[in-house]
Amino acid sequence: MANNDTTQVPVLVKRKLQAEVIGPIYAEMVAQIGEEKAASILDAAIRKAAIAEGRAFAAKAPNGNPSMQDFIKLFELWTTGGSLEIDVLEASDTRFDFNVTRCRYAETYKDMGLGEIGHLLSCNRDAGFCEGYDPNMQLERQQTIMEGAKCCTFRYLRKQPEAAKA
Repeated sequence: MANNDTTQVPVLVKRKLQAEVIGPIYAEMVAQIGEEKAASILDAAIRKAAIAEGRAFAAKAPNGNPSMQDFIKLFELWTTGGSLEIDVLEASDTRFDFNVTRCRYAETYKDMGLGEIGHLLSCNRDAGFCEGYDPNMQLERQQTIMEGAKCCTFRYLRKQPEAAKA
């Protein structure tokens, strides 16, 4: 039986392989149903996949109870091999704030001729992943390199669960 665990594959490699398949499908959808509808479908599909992936990673957390510290450790998966160059501003039990100063995901999609949908293929995953990983976690991001900014501003906040406040 084959091992379906792809966690050993660098995320940048996975995203490139996925884009090689998704790119032609997206182009065909644009030709048949238009850019707006094709982008909407891709957006929804990627977001749902990211939520499911977040849930799968949360299930692997100690005691099935993911923490911000567990999430911060997971983030190494996305930065492997210099995929992202980041400046960490805060890393605590409730916050993980950083700026991405270089994004090889954006560079890869641009090199593949998919720069116009790179935000759907990658950036779109971030909020969905944290939603699936921990419903108490939120991402606020004002800008991304993928959409032309000089840096990406990631601001993750983990709120106290309601039951824990009482």
